[in-house]
Amino acid sequence: MPPSNVFKDNVEISPEAEALRAEADAPSRNPAASGASSGAAAVAVMDDDDLREQCAVRLCPECPERAEADEQRLRALAEMDNFKKRLQREKDDQVRYAAEVVLADLLPTLDNFDLALQYGRGNPAFKDMLVGVEMTQKLLLDALKRHGLEPVGEAGEPFSPEIHEAIGAEVRPDLPENTVCALMQRGYRLKDRLLRPAKVTVSRPE
Repeated sequence: MPPSNVFKDNVEISPEAEALRAEADAPSRNPAASGASSGAAAVAVMDDDDLREQCAVRLCPECPERAEADEQRLRALAEMDNFKKRLQREKDDQVRYAAEVVLADLLPTLDNFDLALQYGRGNPAFKDMLVGVEMTQKLLLDALKRHGLEPVGEAGEPFSPEIHEAIGAEVRPDLPENTVCALMQRGYRLKDRLLRPAKVTVSRPE
């Protein structure tokens, strides 16, 4: 039987105290394992703290930072949607009015047809020639109409600043005020865009 008491350095140590001291000395004899376990515990605790902090900042419904972030996100989405709509609208307009420059260059030719008919109708000698001019004008206008070009402005219609340009006024008791008396130059519209207003004279009271 081993003795119940062990003397070391003249100090009596009980078996229970010896066991506790051996258990306490175990980490020092295996420092790698001790360091790994303590490091893992520290990392675990740190990760939990970070997670709690992130939840409080980013996920809490009452958090003002989250409300501000949501507002910025919604604003950015709205701006992106408006940008896409603007690009699509510009693309549609470009396709819709692609022929605007060409048609605008043809307006002087159409004016010459109007002048030829206007002055030719006063001379019986041009009667046969006017038939050909009228047919050519009609064919050209029909072709341009298929591309969206339409003439605007007629004598006797109410004056509208949206399609008319008044270049003079006449006293006309037989016409209501602000009525187109005479068409000096026809206007044209491409679909819903005015290429050129009609130049007219307007009736006025005495």
